[in-house]
Amino acid sequence: MENNMYDNNNNNVLPPGYRFYPTEEELVEFYLRNKLDGKRNDIQRVIPVVNIYHHNPSELPEMAGEVIKHDTEQWFFFIPIQDREARGGRPTRLTTQGYWKATGTPGFVYSSNNNRIIGGKRTMVFYKGRAPNGKKTQWKMNEYKASTHGEPSLTNNHITNLKLQHEFSLCRVYKKSKCVRAFDRRPAGSGLLLPPHQPLINNNNNNNNNNNNDNNNNNNNNNNNIGTSSSSREIIQPMGNYNDLSDTPLWDFEDWNFI
Repeated sequence: MENNMYDNNNNNVLPPGYRFYPTEEELVEFYLRNKLDGKRNDIQRVIPVVNIYHHNPSELPEMAGEVIKHDTEQWFFFIPIQDREARGGRPTRLTTQGYWKATGTPGFVYSSNNNRIIGGKRTMVFYKGRAPNGKKTQWKMNEYKASTHGEPSLTNNHITNLKLQHEFSLCRVYKKSKCVRAFDRRPAGSGLLLPPHQPLINNNNNNNNNNNNDNNNNNNNNNNNIGTSSSSREIIQPMGNYNDLSDTPLWDFEDWNFI
């Protein structure tokens, strides 16, 4: 039987029907964390080191890892820190034909085990030409940075003391699509550790009292149920602008603390 795992040049490729669709947690905790720690050199077959700012977006698919080079939807790269960024300056995002511009509000990447922040994410759009007269294109990028192992704190509903490792970042390059993608997997809510849902009360006496109250307040509940949880009535406030509706960056990675 022919082995479809290899092409004519004996390069490992995914068989038809398989796609590389990692979660954001896997990108940060496995791929980026191993790269920062100098472990698992084999991951470069999937995500190579490429300074994407030295290339135009249309050139990047051919530079993708050998395992996913033929993907037609998205491509992943490790971006090394720029010299000026290492000296405390802002990175240069210019290419020969245009520039990458941050858009929307940066968000966080969470652990699925305890819902704690493990990294940061921002979205950028590629513009042809030079600012401020650049022409917006369909090319987009999500850039991820891993946080340190220390715990950030929550002050007045704002995240503080979040330190990011910046020797390498990981980016996902893709073209804007009208199709709804299920790539992002985040817990709802904005806290460092999301509060658990309150358990339902099964006490018989409380149930009897609640039945009477429900009859009296049925009309009010019908009007107030929209946007709330039926058991805990907790208010959910999502972090970040996940639909990238705004082209105006509200704050950026450069405003966060780095080690």
